[in-house]
Amino acid sequence: MPPSKLACELAADWPTITPVRKMIGTTSPQPDGSLERQPLVLIVDDDEIVRRTLDSLLRSTGLRTATYASAQELLDMEVTDDIGCIILDVRLPRLSGLELQTRLRDKGDERPLIFITGHADVPMSVRAMKAGAVDFLQKPFRDQDLLDAVDAALARDRVNREQRATISSLRARYDLLTPRERQVMELVSSGLLNKQAANELGLSEITVKLHRASVMKKMEAKTVAQLVRMAEMLERSL
Repeated sequence: MPPSKLACELAADWPTITPVRKMIGTTSPQPDGSLERQPLVLIVDDDEIVRRTLDSLLRSTGLRTATYASAQELLDMEVTDDIGCIILDVRLPRLSGLELQTRLRDKGDERPLIFITGHADVPMSVRAMKAGAVDFLQKPFRDQDLLDAVDAALARDRVNREQRATISSLRARYDLLTPRERQVMELVSSGLLNKQAANELGLSEITVKLHRASVMKKMEAKTVAQLVRMAEMLERSL
């Protein structure tokens, strides 16, 4: 594709070199004194000048980066567990940015996406946003607009990871329940009293109370309201 306006404006500032894949960044001190690597931002654009410009901008804020000239280069990369996001051009050769979005989701890569393009249209942007993109920026865009989008994407990734960790923990606790305890949890979380749950299951009320106490202990729920929220989260995760 022809160089973007952004690329033409900045071409004079960059020497011509062979494109390379890089991963550069820093670490940040944590409250416990340990070091945590900064989030990783992946940049996918077939325009070398754009890649290098975005790479320099993001590294100037302390973020780690990795650049790719095609969608396939990114797909060939092993998915890492780094907090991060992906910036990609919509119109990539062979495999478009929108197609890459679908492929990434299919392989389990759930990092938030930010689309950039010099040829935006409404249906394209709507499709991208409905599929979960954080933002859709048209070139040329302001540096601050991109940095704001990256901040939003990283915040979303952190929240998503926390939610997945919570669901994983709940699922592990739920797996410890016996079949009868799961039945009691379902009835109690639906709002039935012990006596009503006992009638539903054909059990004595005292037996239901014992099962309920075991459920509360295994699920680490301090109140019935908390158990209800856990049940709702598990149901939504299915």
